[in-house]
Amino acid sequence: MQYAVYGTKVVVRIDKGEEIHAALADLCQRLDIRAAAVTAGIGALNKVSLGWFEQETKKYYTQEFAGSMAITSLAGNVSRMDGKPYLHLHVNLTDSSYKTFGGHMNFGQVGATCEVVLDTIDGQVERAWSEEIGLNLFKLE
Repeated sequence: MQYAVYGTKVVVRIDKGEEIHAALADLCQRLDIRAAAVTAGIGALNKVSLGWFEQETKKYYTQEFAGSMAITSLAGNVSRMDGKPYLHLHVNLTDSSYKTFGGHMNFGQVGATCEVVLDTIDGQVERAWSEEIGLNLFKLE
């Protein structure tokens, strides 16, 4: 991974074989980023785990995909939970037949490259478990 800081923006290139969450969490820890928007994510994956949340049952489903996939859009945010970076990422992908699919990204292994911009926020956003919703939500005061 390589990155450059330009004011409040961090431009990031995640390299082949790296896992996106791990790379970005490491970078956020290194740069002490406590809140940010993840934008402009494009690139290619060769392995991904996607999630989908069933609101009525509060059950979370995951499915893994492998093969050559283009990232058409990667977006999300960075916050903190239990003192550590917490990445909430969603991705849209396309396969060789140009079929698109996506969801909450639990894991994404870069197949060629992944380019992301972090738009840092001056402050800290925490997360906390919501029993009512069944997810870790922003804790805003």
